Amino acid sequence: MNGEKKNRLAGSVSCETANGAYRRVLWTVLVINASMFAGEVFAGVFAKSVALQADALDFLGDAASYGITLMVLGLAIKWRASAAILKGVSMGLFGLWVLGLTLYHAIHPHLPTATIMGGVGFLALTANLLSALLLYRHRRGDSNMLSIWLCSRNDVIANIAVMAAAGGVWATGTGWSDLIVGFVIASMAVTASVQVLRRAVAELEFR
Repeated sequence: MNGEKKNRLAGSVSCETANGAYRRVLWTVLVINASMFAGEVFAGVFAKSVALQADALDFLGDAASYGITLMVLGLAIKWRASAAILKGVSMGLFGLWVLGLTLYHAIHPHLPTATIMGGVGFLALTANLLSALLLYRHRRGDSNMLSIWLCSRNDVIANIAVMAAAGGVWATGTGWSDLIVGFVIASMAVTASVQVLRRAVAELEFR
């Protein structure tokens, strides 16, 4: 009996330690993403870049996602799964909004500023790589942790695509590469949304 009690206590301490480390990581990446949103949304509007505006909104969504996760961390699975559903829906809505923005700019074409796109894209890539590295060890877990990891992984891919789009704008003198990247970012958000929602619903059904 004493041995079982010690094991339970050890497991509890281990869980609290893990949650504490994860909480610190979440606060760090929340600050990184909120700061990048503030800078990138201004740069995206100034540069007239759909890809940068889409990426900026993604930073905002990620910051909100980290905040929600901090609120439900350590709570029962039904609360964590419910939070994941909220984040999954928001990811899907973000993707649909960017698809609409991409369609609008395809009908009303413009030429983004390639140098701003490339410079801000590189800065965003650095920020997201740091966030992804911090979150990597916590990528396995419930739907809530899955949503966090998918967001960070997709962000790194999106930033590389933004930089490629900047090169395309510079090389061709047209904005089509910017629109294509905006479409890709939106599609990734919708796909990730479906993955998170499926996992979260399954957790609620079998809790």
